[in-house]
Amino acid sequence: MDNFQAFILGLVEGLTEYLPVSSTGHLLLAQRLMGIESSPASDAFAICIQAGAILAVLGLYRQRVAQMVLGVLGRNETGRHLFLALVSAFVPAAILGLLLEKPIKKYLFGGDAWGLWPIVAAWFVGGLAILVVSLVRRRRGTSPATGLDLDQLTIRMALLVGLAQCLAMWPGVSRSLLTIVGGVLVGLSLPAAVELSFLLGVITLSAATAYDALKHGPEMLATYGPTPLLIGFGAAWLSAVLAVKWMVGYLKAHSMEIFGWYRVGLASVVAAWLLWPST
Repeated sequence: MDNFQAFILGLVEGLTEYLPVSSTGHLLLAQRLMGIESSPASDAFAICIQAGAILAVLGLYRQRVAQMVLGVLGRNETGRHLFLALVSAFVPAAILGLLLEKPIKKYLFGGDAWGLWPIVAAWFVGGLAILVVSLVRRRRGTSPATGLDLDQLTIRMALLVGLAQCLAMWPGVSRSLLTIVGGVLVGLSLPAAVELSFLLGVITLSAATAYDALKHGPEMLATYGPTPLLIGFGAAWLSAVLAVKWMVGYLKAHSMEIFGWYRVGLASVVAAWLLWPST
């Protein structure tokens, strides 16, 4: 992997991590298009550059993060409650992820068995689901602001969102999508569900990044060196800042329909490419 490839992967990671389009699916597609073979080192690289996207949200939502820190220290009740809710939402995915890590990576992450088809299927089905939900909400005249604020999230609601997040272990589904949809289904407003997705992502992604860094970090550094990692980290941070700011502003006045059309379109293009006769 050269520095340009690292930069592209960082851009892809940051732009797609918090949008409901699946960063994992985009990274696997980008790696294949650039001829980067799947290996423990390349997989670890794609996960570790998530740290840039994590840092972006920590910076953009520093007041909310500070509130939770004060809550853990016993100085802010609202922050404490939100922190406990986020931990409750994280636990189901953490347990299931450890139990199913090997079969998921073996059969679903662009391996030789099915290639990119599991991702294409997830993009298409997820896109249709977004379009159906958007249509129903539009016919009902439901405003994006309709629903509860994030401060009203209960532990039970958080657990349900966490269970929904587990489905995102199938690459292409999108953790962000299921967290947002889960948040809306348990009663949160769309902006609150989006913020929940960002904050829960910090915990989930931090755990995944730390796990892979400890497990495959030395191999990754021995294979690529520190420079590509720093470039990927920086690109992910910058593109995540831009993507999160755009998404927050856009969803204040619009539905998620645009992401549904994007997913369906991308799935169709990639499927056509996979079916195109090779020369």
